[in-house]
Amino acid sequence: MKTKLLAGAMALVLIGCSQQRADEAVSSEAPAMAEAASDAAGGPDVAVTAAPGVAFHYAYAFRLDDNRIARVQEEHAAACEALGIARCRITGMTYRLVRENEVEAQLLFKLDPAIARKFGRDALSSVEKAEGVLAEARIGGEDVGTQISDSQRRSADIGAEIARLEARLKQGGLGDRERTELQQQISAMRRQLDGERDNRRAGEAMLATTPMQFDYVGTGGLPGIGYGNPFSDALNMLIRSGSVMLSFILVVGAAILPWAALFLVLLAAWRTAPVFAIRKWLRGAAKSAAAPAAPSG
Repeated sequence: MKTKLLAGAMALVLIGCSQQRADEAVSSEAPAMAEAASDAAGGPDVAVTAAPGVAFHYAYAFRLDDNRIARVQEEHAAACEALGIARCRITGMTYRLVRENEVEAQLLFKLDPAIARKFGRDALSSVEKAEGVLAEARIGGEDVGTQISDSQRRSADIGAEIARLEARLKQGGLGDRERTELQQQISAMRRQLDGERDNRRAGEAMLATTPMQFDYVGTGGLPGIGYGNPFSDALNMLIRSGSVMLSFILVVGAAILPWAALFLVLLAAWRTAPVFAIRKWLRGAAKSAAAPAAPSG
């Protein structure tokens, strides 16, 4: 009997230890799962390699409740204004109510390249505080430095050719036709120099500022119902389907109603007393014409 009791106690201890290890494993996995969900909502933390002469441009799309878009948009605009116009400028803003409960908005910035990526991450943090998510992130770059270097080499070659042609003009002994052709060539090359200079200035301006675009897309749901909630999705689908059906009924009704009203007016006129008397007289005249004539004599 004692042996059986001892075996039972040992089994309970083993079961308890197994359950404790399982609970510890679950508790240790929970933070990792929560962190993974947070990372998925925030997107990949990929740093763009700093490359001299590359002009980057950033674009983010945020999804959050429609009734919170205006407030988050204002927070992003205020963050830019706090940096000062030397480091951040707002170049465009839109806010549009697509339907009764659906909002689309956008903000455009020009940023100091040194703070562009941090500004985007800070903006995402404010979106996450408003229970929103990062729907899309795009970072593109253009090798403007190489273009500027190529333009400088072309300008140097053109300048050397202009110097050679001008030296030829100073030598003298040229005919009028040859002199005119050389002058035209020099004028055309000077225009090329001006074009190359303008291109380099445009490239330098691209390197000096980084464009950034924020797109805000609403969930189209009711306040307090977040994106991805099955009840919210079903309710949104019900509302949209009902709106489509109501629109169809109104369009069909607007097309049929005038003709139905005209038919009712004609029917009412057909049943009035004067028209009824005319109809009775016409029926009597038709019967009299159809009756056989009486024999004579």
